[in-house]
Amino acid sequence: MFKSFEQAREYCVNHGIQMIDFKMIDLLGRWRHLTIPVGRFTEKIFKDGIGFDGSNYGFAPVEKSDMVFIPDLSTAILDPFTGVPTLSMIGDVYVIDTPLRRFDQDPRTVANKAEEYMKSTGIADEMRTGPEFEFYVFDHINYQVKPQVSGFEIDVTQAEWNSGEGYPNLGYKIPAKGGYHITPPMDVLYDLRSRMCMLLEERNVPVKYHHHEVGGPGQLEIEVEFGGMREMADKTMLVKYVVKNAAFAEGKTATFMPKPLLAEAGSGMHVHMHLFKDGQPLFYDANGYSGLSQLALYFIGGILHHSPALCGFTDPSTNSYKRLVPGYEAPVSICFATANRSAVIRIPAYATSPDDKRFEFRSADATCNPYYAFAAILMAGLDGIEQKIDPVAAGFGPYDVNLYNLSKEEQAKIKSMPTSLDEALDALEKDNEFLRKGGVFSQRLIEIWIEKKRQEAKQLKLTPHPLEFSLYYDL
Repeated sequence: MFKSFEQAREYCVNHGIQMIDFKMIDLLGRWRHLTIPVGRFTEKIFKDGIGFDGSNYGFAPVEKSDMVFIPDLSTAILDPFTGVPTLSMIGDVYVIDTPLRRFDQDPRTVANKAEEYMKSTGIADEMRTGPEFEFYVFDHINYQVKPQVSGFEIDVTQAEWNSGEGYPNLGYKIPAKGGYHITPPMDVLYDLRSRMCMLLEERNVPVKYHHHEVGGPGQLEIEVEFGGMREMADKTMLVKYVVKNAAFAEGKTATFMPKPLLAEAGSGMHVHMHLFKDGQPLFYDANGYSGLSQLALYFIGGILHHSPALCGFTDPSTNSYKRLVPGYEAPVSICFATANRSAVIRIPAYATSPDDKRFEFRSADATCNPYYAFAAILMAGLDGIEQKIDPVAAGFGPYDVNLYNLSKEEQAKIKSMPTSLDEALDALEKDNEFLRKGGVFSQRLIEIWIEKKRQEAKQLKLTPHPLEFSLYYDL
């Protein structure tokens, strides 16, 4: 938003800004924030930073937890959800040293290193990324996990389970899995989506389109325009912030959980990508499969080869693997194809021009830390180019058929994605050298990440599930 401190100060004066809010990304991909009165907003902050306790962000051990953050003026936005006029910007995390140095576990640092590594290879100087954001908006949610009671309850006015309840009831309920591109009056969330998109547009996040998604009880999608990899990680954080707060402001609640509802469509975050060098697209070849260059196929080969390990960063929740199951549009087969939503890598048939030619990684979901996830995808693709991993020769396809319609014998020939978080972490433990190239991911970061995610998986294993009472209580 701003190129200099003077521009920022002038904006604050002209717009009556009273507070400056700094947002930092913790290990798991949540925003944390700290706020100062505008009178304390000085150039000194951009030299010395502001101190904070990094251990509470999941980063450093307690005995070395003092860190500082330095704000990035280019990320500044007017926060639309504060009563007091507030200018908000993202901060980069630094280790206290002489001089200050970027912290190698900081998500933005990892994304920056991945982009710098890409440039150092000479392969490309830009990966343009376009995420699709799927999420649910509910009218009511409660949940608890205690020794004597465990469970959750969700309600959505538009859900078909409300078709026979309550008075008055005006009908127009959306059937299960019947929400794709549904129109008003069933699409009661249309105006809310539009308001979300206008808030994003006003904050330099151009929106391609929005619509109701497949899930009947309030599943929505917002797709944004492409941008640089780290830039789009920043914008992913902003999209989630706007969606959650806009819903909350209207008495609703939004979630990016991959599978919040039994037997309904899950929410993914499909990541479209393509490489450029000196402004020229690298993924196009009119004579290649689906218009893709050999370099693009190598990039695909790297992603597919490393996809089980990638899941440790792109699908890092136990709930992720309730979405990645056969029978839905979520991909479970490690392969690529054109216009095929059952493959991990899908090449859009409608993207035909050189600048548009791309593909999408369909397994990712928005429980990821986007900086780590996008950086890991880039590093896997670059490794595919460096190792010349041809996806055809490696047996990854193309499979231009509905994979669920293949015979069991044919399906057995295709490798499957991990079926649990523990499986994904096992793969990441065995296969992470490609992430450590150029010091992009430190070994310590990978170890901390696996340790924390193992703890989450263990918690789920130790917790009795309501379904178990239904299955076993009377045995």
